[in-house]
Amino acid sequence: MIDHDGGGRTVKTTETAFTIIEGLEELDGARVTELADHLGLADSTVHSHLATLYEMGYVVKEGDEYLVGSKFLKLGEAVKERREAFNLIKPKVKQLAEETEERCQFIIEEYGRGVYLHRETGERAVWTDSGLGNRIYLHSTAAGKSVLANLPESRVEEILDQWGLPALTDNTITDRDELFEELNTIREQGYAVNKEESTEGLRAVGVPVMDGTDELVGALSVSGPTHRMKGEWFDSEIPNLLLGTANELELNLKYS
Repeated sequence: MIDHDGGGRTVKTTETAFTIIEGLEELDGARVTELADHLGLADSTVHSHLATLYEMGYVVKEGDEYLVGSKFLKLGEAVKERREAFNLIKPKVKQLAEETEERCQFIIEEYGRGVYLHRETGERAVWTDSGLGNRIYLHSTAAGKSVLANLPESRVEEILDQWGLPALTDNTITDRDELFEELNTIREQGYAVNKEESTEGLRAVGVPVMDGTDELVGALSVSGPTHRMKGEWFDSEIPNLLLGTANELELNLKYS
């Protein structure tokens, strides 16, 4: 069955299959009826899709409960390996985490959201929701704002029209004019900051990473608790460390 929506062509059965996979991930595993109730689908529909996914190795069973299978790891790794830039960036993320002893991550922009592609934790790193593959709003994080600051204004407007400016904390920017003012500042100073805008008690610094043709690849960031991310460490040392790392990456990308 093919649905037509705004001139686009979507296959309904494919849409349902991926809805079921995402539902399994949301529930961290589920029985057929539980998943069907969660998604508002018929038990028979869910069972048929799960049986097919099981035969293909994309879901596994523990008793009568289905879980997302590890075969997706291979696909995820293929995404990271498909571009040379990602291979060069991964060791830099690890190096930053070791040097700062905090959490370091690299994101890309996809469909107007930020996607965590690499993540490393230092000895003092705190837990956040920056799991690989997780999608985030760009306006509320340091890495995300670094991305927005290096996209054409027309693209930024499209992203804001699509996703809005939801408030994740009391400090999240929710006004377009204020956001664009901050994006100008980010372009001028070369880095972005997140002062408890995505998570209360968490601060971060982010920088863009460009390729050899000055096209945006993604953004690096270092995040940590507010009681450590302050003073010269937050205002100067981490930004300089990130800017230096980004510069090294850009040279490697340009001449590799």
